[in-house]
Amino acid sequence: MEWYYAKDGNQFGPVEDEELHRLAQEGGVLPQDLVWNASMGDQWIAASSIETLFPSAQATPPPIPNKEAVAPVPETPPAASPQISVFRKKIQRFFAPVAAACMIGFKYLAGLKFLLPVVKTGATMILSIAGYAMLWGWRFGVGFVLLILVHEFGHLVAAKKCGLKVGAPIFIPFMGALIALKEAPKNAWIEAQVGIGGPILGTLGAATCEGIFLLTGNPLFHALAYTGFFLNLFNLVPVGFLDGGRIVTALSPWIWLVGFVILAGLIYLHFNFLLLVILLLSLPRIFSLFKEKSDEERRYYEVTPGQRVIMAAMYFGLIAFLVLGMQMTHIAR
Repeated sequence: MEWYYAKDGNQFGPVEDEELHRLAQEGGVLPQDLVWNASMGDQWIAASSIETLFPSAQATPPPIPNKEAVAPVPETPPAASPQISVFRKKIQRFFAPVAAACMIGFKYLAGLKFLLPVVKTGATMILSIAGYAMLWGWRFGVGFVLLILVHEFGHLVAAKKCGLKVGAPIFIPFMGALIALKEAPKNAWIEAQVGIGGPILGTLGAATCEGIFLLTGNPLFHALAYTGFFLNLFNLVPVGFLDGGRIVTALSPWIWLVGFVILAGLIYLHFNFLLLVILLLSLPRIFSLFKEKSDEERRYYEVTPGQRVIMAAMYFGLIAFLVLGMQMTHIAR
């Protein structure tokens, strides 16, 4: 449920239940402050009257909200004539059931809020499938988007394993997909684990397509396998926000320079606007290599020798496997 709260003449929100409780515990919301949610109609109440927020506090009558915290109540209009009153009553009788139905519908939808991420992911998937289908047909479009979904689920699983809160995958036609981290990784080791989770699961997805091709002989899965191997290999370029750029933070951030040169070379040989965007977005991290770092920033990149060896083996081993996979699935023209 979404809450609003008012204090010192200002209104804040919306915030979820957990956030409101956290504010109450940390002093961000005081017992005398006002709170409101959609189930209260027009009535604001004192935070102290909610037992779960302040169990030890005694409920007090809600104070009069500040003018800046809530909308002012319009003045009562002058009495209408009898004819206008009758007309108004007819209008009220007509719209009252409609308004009640709308309120019930809104409350029902609020209860289904957990479905919104699924709807958001599904809608963007459909848009992406439609875009790719115009170029390569709907069968390849469906398979291609499913491979991207498997890749993103790898990131999601890795982030959950590391204790990070993440959003549902969002697809961007012709640019792939992403998951939004609701909290930043605490160190380079966690960032690298989240980064490599996608390519690992994505590589398994591509290998599964090749396995289906070997069993059925359907060339569609052979093409999907090659495409999956290629996309996961490209994502391992160690630069910017690509997965490789996140992974090598656990090895050495200076590897970003190698990735920058690789990406610049690809743009020079085969110009592509998307590659140029990736290159430009990688510049802030490249520039950060030459800036003086604070103690907190230096601690971020502290990785044990054992962790560095493990991540290096996973990273370079995955690159080798993907190169081999592309060679096995490549069809000469």
